[in-house]
Amino acid sequence: MKIIEMDILNSLATGSYQGQRELAERTGYSLGKVNQSLASLQEQGYLTEEYHLTGQAQQEIRENSPKNAVILAAGFGLRMMPINQEVPKGLLEVHGEPLIERQIRQLQEAGIRDITVVVGFMKESYEYLMDRYGVRLKVNRDYALKNNLYSLELVKNRLGNTYIIPCDIWCEDNPFSSRELYSWYMVSDLVDDESGLRVNRKLELVETEPEKGGNAMIGIAYLTEEDAAWVRARMEELCPKKSSAGYFWEEALMDGKKMRICARMVPSPSAFEINTYEQLKELDEESRNLKSELLETVAGVLGCGQEEILDIRVLKKGMTNRSFRFTCRGRDYIMRIPGEGTDQLINRKQEYQVYQAINGEGISDAIHYFDPENGYKVTEYLEGSHCCDPENWEEVDQCMAFLRKFHQKDLAVEHTFDIFERIDFYQKLWNGQSSCYRDYQETLEGVQRLRPYIDSQPKRWTLCHIDAVPDNFLIREMPEGTDIHLIDWEYSGMQDADVDIAMFAIYALYEKEQVDRLIDGYYPEGISREHRLKIYCYVAACGLLWSNWCEFKRQQGVEFGEYSLRQYRYAKEFARYVEKDTSMAIRPGAMKGELEI
Repeated sequence: MKIIEMDILNSLATGSYQGQRELAERTGYSLGKVNQSLASLQEQGYLTEEYHLTGQAQQEIRENSPKNAVILAAGFGLRMMPINQEVPKGLLEVHGEPLIERQIRQLQEAGIRDITVVVGFMKESYEYLMDRYGVRLKVNRDYALKNNLYSLELVKNRLGNTYIIPCDIWCEDNPFSSRELYSWYMVSDLVDDESGLRVNRKLELVETEPEKGGNAMIGIAYLTEEDAAWVRARMEELCPKKSSAGYFWEEALMDGKKMRICARMVPSPSAFEINTYEQLKELDEESRNLKSELLETVAGVLGCGQEEILDIRVLKKGMTNRSFRFTCRGRDYIMRIPGEGTDQLINRKQEYQVYQAINGEGISDAIHYFDPENGYKVTEYLEGSHCCDPENWEEVDQCMAFLRKFHQKDLAVEHTFDIFERIDFYQKLWNGQSSCYRDYQETLEGVQRLRPYIDSQPKRWTLCHIDAVPDNFLIREMPEGTDIHLIDWEYSGMQDADVDIAMFAIYALYEKEQVDRLIDGYYPEGISREHRLKIYCYVAACGLLWSNWCEFKRQQGVEFGEYSLRQYRYAKEFARYVEKDTSMAIRPGAMKGELEI
């Protein structure tokens, strides 16, 4: 059967036949296509002469009717900041009803009781659904590392005549039915620049041309057993690949440049995907979830009403924090929210002391609010600024000159950032787990043997940024010249100024020649061989420091890919450079800290 024929057959199964014109109105197809389809269905043995369903048609409906549903609710919903700090997006309320409860209720109204909810972020918040609605929960422990392809893979054996539903969808009318005849994927008639698929005349979902929008993807789908088997096979092919970690489950539906299943297109106002604070506000201005404690804090800081906080945009997720940008009374601001496990990594009271030390120096961005207890921070957005490009040596040299002037101010705080103490501290945060690197102990001992050389060299002891990486240098071209600010001082403390050079290099993922070029940018007058070797030692030590940090964050569910691996390589390779350049004999089994020249 063709799709139009199945739609007409399904419509006839829901009510009595009252003529072709009435059937055309119910299905949305033209009168001519309805007449053609009715004739074809009779020829195929699905309809009697009186347009009643035959036994063959009833068997077809029974074989393809829905058996169960899977709701995908594991994701963090990063774009929902700031309200996702207080409630997972599946429990956002629209018109007084949590999204996921509305979906469950609509499924049960269609006679579907077998419902599995895949949870992850704030999974405990969904536990009550088991008692209230009789659903089952499946926990995705890797929700922070992998996208929802892996959530669906956890329940792949339950797929077959199944509805698949993202938890952030609100539908005005019940989109579910006790009868389905074919697989479909729901989109709306709204053009979305972020969509890469469009509906063609055959109701196929095909890839769009570059830079052209497609149909907004609602995301609800129905899979018959045949198509579910195909999706299971695709998941078995995709999921073992590391490159698939960021895939949405829809990737398993793609067959070349089009989806295997057809489109079910609905009018845009009737189905709504809620990805952002602004979209929730558009759908329900009275939603109680819009009254966020974080936004109340912002309103108090800026002396405005929450309704004046507009155009909330999530910024790229940082390695330590999450941030969102917003507009208030014509000015833009950024609010920082600490990430997972940050309370174990950062002393916010010490960070507050650093901001007190640099206040009035014109070094950092303007701080409007800082809470030393939880690390929440509101700063003014530097309009027209961009992060330093580590491949643009003109910008890098400007940042190194700025960094040197900061160091020469000889600012001071009471606390120190001790690299070797932090290496040990981050390792202890692993809670007894072994390193993922098989030669970690050997690498650790090699870095520790650099310490006597570091201790023997002269130092400029001053307040250091510690996280003086390209992303934290903001550059603006002003009429009076280039303006530079150094932001995010949460690791800052007293240290040797050369540590900041090493930190810039390893975050930029520089090769050795680039590290030397960076050093020359900070010290255009030149430095001694011994001085350069000391910076190499810092590169090795700081590489191991951040490698250990990454291992802790990995246990928290946050993965940094190449960055993590490269930091570990810095620890090994630059220790070897120092060994080679000093003819250092680092004997296997040497005592920790022992160094032979």
